[in-house]
Amino acid sequence: MLEEVEHWLTRRSWSAGDRTLDRLLAAKAARGATVSVVLPALDEQETVGAIVAVIRRELMERVRLVDELVVIDSGSADRTAEVAAAAGARVVHRDTILPRLPALPGKGEVLWRSLLVTRGDIVCFVDADLREFSPDFVSGIVGPLLTEPEVQFVKAMYDRPLRQGPAPEAGQGGRVTELVARPLLNLHWPRLAGFVQPLGGEYAARRSLLERLPFPVGYGVELGLLVDALHTVGLDALAQVDVGVRLHRHQDDRALGRMAAAIYRTAQLRLQRGHLVRPRLTQFERGEDGFVPRTHPVDTEERPPMREIAEYTAGRAA
Repeated sequence: MLEEVEHWLTRRSWSAGDRTLDRLLAAKAARGATVSVVLPALDEQETVGAIVAVIRRELMERVRLVDELVVIDSGSADRTAEVAAAAGARVVHRDTILPRLPALPGKGEVLWRSLLVTRGDIVCFVDADLREFSPDFVSGIVGPLLTEPEVQFVKAMYDRPLRQGPAPEAGQGGRVTELVARPLLNLHWPRLAGFVQPLGGEYAARRSLLERLPFPVGYGVELGLLVDALHTVGLDALAQVDVGVRLHRHQDDRALGRMAAAIYRTAQLRLQRGHLVRPRLTQFERGEDGFVPRTHPVDTEERPPMREIAEYTAGRAA
């Protein structure tokens, strides 16, 4: 590990308990800052309601840390939107945001569009499939942005057990992180080697930074934002906070393979822009007559920095 990263770990890695809610509220009031929480959701009726309820009760009603709570529904076939609204979130359908630009499938697309329908100076993203949700996932990562003026981008870090039986397997989650993202970062962006969960879906940033970054539309969004934030504001403006344990739904191996391909492609684009063909990933499933190939396109599209979108700049000016 680079000496610079070792130094960064001592200065920019915290625990959620390092900052009390009273301290965060005082810092928020002193700076006049506003906080938006965004949950991207697709068929998450089983979990989204509980997450929304915890954030609303603990961080909007009991204390006023969060000013805005928005669920962006990207076309759920279940009751995700209904459940989220009943729990107290404002629900916006992805396709109603910037309708002149047809939506592309993918999580990054939803996060990018969310900037158009939120107003907070600090934007906090939280995945909608978390179980046993703690408000520390929000207050922990928002904290450094309220108390440390130099910090602009904060990732959550946590234990990520793999649930495949009655008892979770400690340390077995995050397979794409360990097999793909961490080697890529260590080899090509070693200044980011100190991030425990570089692909985690819980992170917060200043709007002024997010609106300057391109957003990969698919699974590569977390890696892309992290790498581009490093190049835009430098390592000392990035941080991470330990929020405990993250329990969520795990993907099967084929889905993980598609995620890995998209993440690798995102890294390639940042290393060799303009010199790559459109990639596809072929996987195999056993059929009646042997193994059957299934070929999938790999997410390659990226949305431009939001400040280049006329509707966004007009809305901010208004």
